[in-house]
Amino acid sequence: MEQPALFIFFGATGDLAKRKLYPSLFRLYEKGNLAEHFAVIGTARRPWSDDHYRQVVKETIQDLNPSEEAAESFASHFYYLSHNVNDTSHYDALKDLADTLDTRYKLQGNRMYYLAMAPQFFGTIVDHLKSQHILTDNGFNRLVIEKPFGFDLKSATTLNKQIRAVFPESDIFRIDHYLGKEMIQNIAVVRFANNIFESLWNNRYIDNVQITFSESIGVEERGGYYEESGALKDMVQNHILQVLSLLAMEVPTSFSDQGIRQEKIKALQAIRRYTPEEVSENFVRGQYAAGKIDGNEFVAYHDEPNIAQDSETETFVAGKFLIDNFRWSGVPFYIRTGKRMTEKGTRINVVFKQVPVNVFSFTNDDLAEDTIPEENLPQNILTIYIQPTEGFSLTLNGKQIGQGFNPEPVKLDFRQSAEVTENSPEAYEKLILDALNGDGTNFSHWDEVAQSWEIVDRIRQTWDKTTPHFPNYNAGTMGPQAAFDLLAKNGHAWIWHPDEWYRERGKLD
Repeated sequence: MEQPALFIFFGATGDLAKRKLYPSLFRLYEKGNLAEHFAVIGTARRPWSDDHYRQVVKETIQDLNPSEEAAESFASHFYYLSHNVNDTSHYDALKDLADTLDTRYKLQGNRMYYLAMAPQFFGTIVDHLKSQHILTDNGFNRLVIEKPFGFDLKSATTLNKQIRAVFPESDIFRIDHYLGKEMIQNIAVVRFANNIFESLWNNRYIDNVQITFSESIGVEERGGYYEESGALKDMVQNHILQVLSLLAMEVPTSFSDQGIRQEKIKALQAIRRYTPEEVSENFVRGQYAAGKIDGNEFVAYHDEPNIAQDSETETFVAGKFLIDNFRWSGVPFYIRTGKRMTEKGTRINVVFKQVPVNVFSFTNDDLAEDTIPEENLPQNILTIYIQPTEGFSLTLNGKQIGQGFNPEPVKLDFRQSAEVTENSPEAYEKLILDALNGDGTNFSHWDEVAQSWEIVDRIRQTWDKTTPHFPNYNAGTMGPQAAFDLLAKNGHAWIWHPDEWYRERGKLD
């Protein structure tokens, strides 16, 4: 069903708009979620015309193989306005155009303001939206914000106050594109729709949980941004802690945005706040050196464009979170993320505890040599694959064929087909539609953002007081040795280790 709306994109000429936003809008257009009653105003500093803007929009959707007629019809809804976010007169021009399009397309006063810009501009923009009366009285006004939301808790709090002076929390949609991914949303279904898992989803049965966000690429053209951010703020503060809260939260009283949000906030509040000593004990950081994998050579981080030779910015983070509540007390949640790792992949491994007694540790001499020692009995592992493949697997123990009762791991495996994955809604498509419908389930609430910054700030402040020994892992590997030692000292090991496959074949040193 079509929802009339005017989209106003601040930062309309940027990479995000061209790679994600315009193709996502076209998919919604193809499916009828957008039809005749929508319009887009793109704003940025560049002095483009409407015709040039529409041509750019058509170029961004070519990979979707639109017909010439469909591309032309879609692009005709786009209008461009050269804009300086600090110039009040430009907002007056924006209001005039917005009002004109509202009447022309019968948009009923519904407006979505998408800020695809640096956070230092957010406050200025929302202040002008209010002061220049761009907000409407007869429809909805919703604000969509890209990360980062601030640079630490203090700046995020200041920014939130500015925005909340104009928009109520219910109309603020803080994008975390990972929350739009199919298998992230599937976490709740896997947990709450399967009693086999939900009844075991606690510290009585789960040994540890591992969350890996691995990237095989380097910083690419984002060197300037990454130098100010690093892996901790770029990935842990938002994506990883959001996934962790979904894994750790209690069953919501209702499957609504409010019900889910309340439980996610409780989970984040229960994460132990570490002292500086505990941060040093439970978190490690890394920066990649030059490396070679499968015949491809990569330069060190400090040799990438726009990176200082003496940079102390981390490109890798691994750590252990503890959640101090009844369900999770004593269960470590291990996380790791990094650039230039062995493979691109995001996955969750839920490692279950061993059986209390291994009955296959026989004393009978005739059976002893055919059995696995108790300490080597494979653990049951639930793996949730988020990207690039989507699905999940469960590792169980079965009997080896032949004499004796020697257990061996067997895997129950489900992966979405390439056809299904290719045709499933892209994350931004789903999130834009959610915002259009006023559904905040898959967006970050301010209380979640504040809790995440409080956790991350403690780590950052501890690290800022010491000088790291960088670089400490080669490009193409799964991070520094300290990340493996972190788990080993607790008697655990990373479940996913794709680097071994390459080493066994001589493709990685």
